Amino acid sequence: MKRALITGITGQDGSYLADLLLEKGYEVHGIIRRASTFNTSRIDHLYADPHVNGVRMFLHYGDLSDSVNLVKLLYALKPDEIYHLGAQSHVRVSFDIPEYTSDVTGVGTIRILEAIREAGLRSRFFQASSSEMFGKAQQVPQTETTSFWPRSPYGVAKVFSYWATVNYRESYGLCASNGIMFNHESPRRGETFVTRKISRAVAAIKHGLQKELFLGNLDAKRDWGYAPEYVEGVWRILQTGEGDDFILATGESHTVREFVETAFGYANLDWKEFVKHDPRYERPAEVDVLLGDASKAKNILDWEPRVRFHELVRIMVDADMDLLSRNTPRDHLGKLP
Repeated sequence: MKRALITGITGQDGSYLADLLLEKGYEVHGIIRRASTFNTSRIDHLYADPHVNGVRMFLHYGDLSDSVNLVKLLYALKPDEIYHLGAQSHVRVSFDIPEYTSDVTGVGTIRILEAIREAGLRSRFFQASSSEMFGKAQQVPQTETTSFWPRSPYGVAKVFSYWATVNYRESYGLCASNGIMFNHESPRRGETFVTRKISRAVAAIKHGLQKELFLGNLDAKRDWGYAPEYVEGVWRILQTGEGDDFILATGESHTVREFVETAFGYANLDWKEFVKHDPRYERPAEVDVLLGDASKAKNILDWEPRVRFHELVRIMVDADMDLLSRNTPRDHLGKLP
């Protein structure tokens, strides 16, 4: 039985990856931060039947800012595969807390890589890199060889993590890989991210519980995919057995405005009646167009996305509609499907 360690297991990607690895027969370990409230809603379903998953899934308290604990944990677990998904991942928030973002999202990767080296492990390592590294994109579409020009503290931290992963691969022979993931969404997406903020608002407005939705830049273009498919690509990257770097993307780009129009239209609502602009949601430096070329992943990993933009929007709106119809508005604020 393979043993995997996931940082960020309580997040969107971490929870879908845990689903996938348990289905494949792995023993799954996850690192979670200690908090005064439960923050495991995305993975609670994995404990519903302990005879199926519970005995193969274990959670450990830890933090990406605590290198000593990471070394101890790796010594004890000796995982075959390490999936590093944990980060302060909100781009707009990274402008407000740049030092924390740099420490956790950037230096946190070095701490894990050093822990692998210190423990003398030959674990396969995956770093969740981001299309935000391209920022002021110098080429459209972006490929694995496109130069980086990050436009946020988050993007800068991700560039640091990317090159740290490459450096440890080249310096110490680690099987370390980067997955440059373009935007990927789902009903488990955090509620402060623009796509989930939109789908959630559509459901609330449709049920008469919300009157307005405030957004920032509607002209930003993004390459949006479906998160469960992307974690399949993440897993495939580590199965190659050799460290390498891959883009995971759909090859389609749509504006935030298109997402709004599609989501509201699907619910038979006129978005112009409800959506308002709020400059607080504007970034100090905007990323205008992100569009990925995943040809390498298709050729080497046999990976390509199946869920496209309009289907993705429908999936998210349907999920929030269903969630709101089954729960009180207060429950809806804190629960995920």
